[in-house]
Amino acid sequence: MSATAATSPAPSAAVITEPLPDLQLQLLIQLLDEDPRSSLPLTLTHPGGLLHGDVIGHEQWKAEWARSLRQVEGEGANLLAEFPETVDRGVRELRADEDAEAGRLPRWIHLRDVTLVVGALSPVSLPLWRGRLSDVSGWALGRPQ
Repeated sequence: MSATAATSPAPSAAVITEPLPDLQLQLLIQLLDEDPRSSLPLTLTHPGGLLHGDVIGHEQWKAEWARSLRQVEGEGANLLAEFPETVDRGVRELRADEDAEAGRLPRWIHLRDVTLVVGALSPVSLPLWRGRLSDVSGWALGRPQ
């Protein structure tokens, strides 16, 4: 056995790492979460391309998402309308043991009236969009002109 192998530390548990979100963007979203009627025009860069729309708080996004799910027709459509609240309830239960949850900064960003621009393809319009903040590589207030 070599000296290196004998003195190296024992393997520890796997550590999951992810890119850090921009702190100023997190604080901006946290501020928007305080007033459910507020929104700001924002342009983002992320791995999929350029994205612009109105950034909104989580509660406003959840309400608009639920409204769009209610428009789905067919069997089980009424279950879909309750899905956003069911998801939030499940997340709250999973994190009930975390004391610091109340002070946790947002990890997701929500936009409405979105335009996605990917390379030379035609822009894609979306009513709502949700993305992971750690995937946003740049942002600016306003929309492209």
